[in-house]
Amino acid sequence: MTKPSTPALTWSLRGRRPADIPVTADGPALTREWAWGGSTGRGVRVCVVDSGVERDHPLVGRVDGSYVVRADGDGARVEPTESGDSCGHGTACAGIIRRTAPDCELHSVRVLGERFSGTGEVLLAGLRWAVEQRFDVINLSLSTTREQYTEVLRAIADQAYFGRSVIVASAHNTPVESYPWRFSSVISVGSHQEEDPELFLYNPRPPVEFFAPGQNIAVPWLGGSTIRTTGNSFATPYIAGLCALVLAKYPGLTPFQLKSMLYLSAANVHTSSDRGAR
Repeated sequence: MTKPSTPALTWSLRGRRPADIPVTADGPALTREWAWGGSTGRGVRVCVVDSGVERDHPLVGRVDGSYVVRADGDGARVEPTESGDSCGHGTACAGIIRRTAPDCELHSVRVLGERFSGTGEVLLAGLRWAVEQRFDVINLSLSTTREQYTEVLRAIADQAYFGRSVIVASAHNTPVESYPWRFSSVISVGSHQEEDPELFLYNPRPPVEFFAPGQNIAVPWLGGSTIRTTGNSFATPYIAGLCALVLAKYPGLTPFQLKSMLYLSAANVHTSSDRGAR
């Protein structure tokens, strides 16, 4: 998660260019046209676990369901809510998903409060609920550095993986251990600085698996506004949107199959056969 003023990133392609990370893959060519050409994401259910989503923002449009995690002495629970976004972060992510997959179902679970505040208990409850609802794609532009939550998060990520819910998780913006993006059961995303808004790359040197646009990009924000900001948080929903496009065209793909399709269609991955125009 990154505030608008956040400085340079670490888990990103900053300082390198796409040509610096070429990848040669075996197998037939896989073009983007084959993978998601003609798809708009229709019928795919996407959930943004974040700070909420501002309803009626012109760059977000329809929000199909809004929920909030409330925690008290009896624990944390998820409830429907009419409230919007507490700090703008979730609206930014939702807007990128909507721009990428305009006809997907878009749902929101608020786990962050004002000034980007949140607790591990609330994050776990919101993510677990989203997995239990069997959303097709779950965008998580958040992570935690607290090791006591690691194994619970791993179990939730595995539950999603085997239940065919794809968690697309943002890498931390600094070189620290955080989760769940480091788990192999999720799709992890960092950002690049290239100007092409549709360029995404496979990283041959994980733990970050993919790089997508996320540096100095325009995103929707509170009050129907837009800002320019930087962060792996904002690369993540682009990949989540691509997942929605692919799943709308090929329903029933497993997370493994979906990740393989992203890998083979990344701009820096080349096969022995002619890949043609991407």
